[in-house]
Amino acid sequence: MTVFNLGSINIDHVYRVPHLPRAGETQASLDYTQTLGGKGANQSVAALRAGARVVHIGAIGASDGWTAAQLSALGIDLGSVARVDAPTGHAIIAVDPAGENTILIHPGANRQQDAEAIEAALAGSQSGDILLLQNETSHQVEAAQLARDKHLRVFYSAAPFEIEALRAVLPHVTHLLVNEVEAEALCREMGMRLEDLPVEGVIVTRGAEGAEWIEPGGAPVRVEAVEVDPVDTTGAGDCFAGALVAALDDGMSSEQALRYAAAAAAIQVTRSGTSAAMPDRGEVEALLAMQTGAA
Repeated sequence: MTVFNLGSINIDHVYRVPHLPRAGETQASLDYTQTLGGKGANQSVAALRAGARVVHIGAIGASDGWTAAQLSALGIDLGSVARVDAPTGHAIIAVDPAGENTILIHPGANRQQDAEAIEAALAGSQSGDILLLQNETSHQVEAAQLARDKHLRVFYSAAPFEIEALRAVLPHVTHLLVNEVEAEALCREMGMRLEDLPVEGVIVTRGAEGAEWIEPGGAPVRVEAVEVDPVDTTGAGDCFAGALVAALDDGMSSEQALRYAAAAAAIQVTRSGTSAAMPDRGEVEALLAMQTGAA
């Protein structure tokens, strides 16, 4: 089976700061790094390291050799990554000593996806494969509709949260991924409970409170978070999403996949960075074995 990911690719400019900046404040950073990121690239790397076969569909600037080299180094095949006449997307990330962050994103090439390229990438898909989407690219609705026509499962990570983008793609989504803030906004804006949404399942991440899987007519499946001392929470939700779809693609149950994804995210937040901080399957399985042994 295969995980297809129509996903953003960003250059992350990460600044370590004494505290997250307040309105009107100027402060000097304690450190600076430049890494590959973007919700899409992060999720693809997380899924790859969890053992999935991943086809990443995306776009970068035509003259951006650095990003292409980084993608290849992280294991992402460039066959479905287009070169376009726009700057590669980028993010300005501030991280405080507790690992919390604020992020400013410029979409750039991520909003210049091509319908024909998406169709070509999905041509080799099979019924039961997974299409993963986030709200950092263009052509989400077209991709989701095409995937459903081919009987793929469509997982939509509704971030950055925009209610109109969600409304547009929701008819073609089988599974929705949101954090607790996004879940509250969704219910408020749509006037619906999560269990009443027209999807097969809603996966909600709740930080230190763990995660849950909600299906219409069934009792929620809940798992606890793994207690760790976080270094950098940037990309934790992306790690969870990529690990989750890889685990499901491997045949795990919803509860098993939630536990796997929670363990993967716990490891990732103990490291600095995003894509490069994603754990491999052996690391996650070792942590899960330790938890089972301690139970």
